[in-house]
Amino acid sequence: MGNKQDDMRVVPLDAPLGAEIVGIDLSEPLLDDTIHRILQAWYDHVVIFFRDQKLSNRNLVAVAEYFGEPEHSPPNKSGNTWLAEFPELTCISNIKKDGRPIGSLGNGEAIWHTDMSYIDKPPTASMLYALEIPSAGGSTHFMDMYKVYETLPDDIKEKIWGRLAVHDATYTSAGEVRKIYEEFEGNTDSEKAPGAHHPLVVSHPETGKRALFLGRKSGASNIIGETDTELFNRLWDHCDASSFSWGHDWRVGDLLIWDNRCCMHYRESFNDNDRRRMHRAQIKGASPRAAWSHS
Repeated sequence: MGNKQDDMRVVPLDAPLGAEIVGIDLSEPLLDDTIHRILQAWYDHVVIFFRDQKLSNRNLVAVAEYFGEPEHSPPNKSGNTWLAEFPELTCISNIKKDGRPIGSLGNGEAIWHTDMSYIDKPPTASMLYALEIPSAGGSTHFMDMYKVYETLPDDIKEKIWGRLAVHDATYTSAGEVRKIYEEFEGNTDSEKAPGAHHPLVVSHPETGKRALFLGRKSGASNIIGETDTELFNRLWDHCDASSFSWGHDWRVGDLLIWDNRCCMHYRESFNDNDRRRMHRAQIKGASPRAAWSHS
């Protein structure tokens, strides 16, 4: 591919969000000016992607470091990381070897969510690199939470201003109960749910723009201080009715990076007889109450 970095172009999609960056080989070190242009494109378009990349795990970690300090991968059910030599990376896959999964999440349909919003400092960025893709399905969809917030009715904006929501840690984005939280499954008292409490309205520390910050919808998620879920459900209904989303159809060699602070995403289901294998990196974040808090 070569790395004539002056040839780099940002090509916005004909969609509510997203841009392709062309003319860059990410397996080679990038100049500071190129990194700055890539970061600005990410701020401007929320989701960016690069086609036809040939990246080693070491390359992928190096790209992640352009965006900040990589998170260590969450442990799998055996208590280990999926890629022992690269604890910054997670394997996302339905493939099994000797009857055991080589990665997490399998082939099920994930729901709209913000990555790891159930922790106090959710990641700022998530990135996926496609190594194997199924013949059909498995696309990843993204929703612009800036635009979702901008188009909320004024009365709802007033009701949620300064409010906190419970980001229930009981379930994964694939709808599975996390083993350490099995005892809470079915409990309806959201304020006792394991997980973080974050503002519903956040301001992005780089762009200054406000976004709705929801996380994911589960049985124990709600707005703190609400006796029912009516207001919380209205926020999700507004998301579901919006046209501010776009789906990425994967090709092997794609690297896609999204801003976890201002968009939600979900993955389509696919046939479990097909193979899907992605390597994921995430960037350490800050508390939404501090670095991204409303103003």
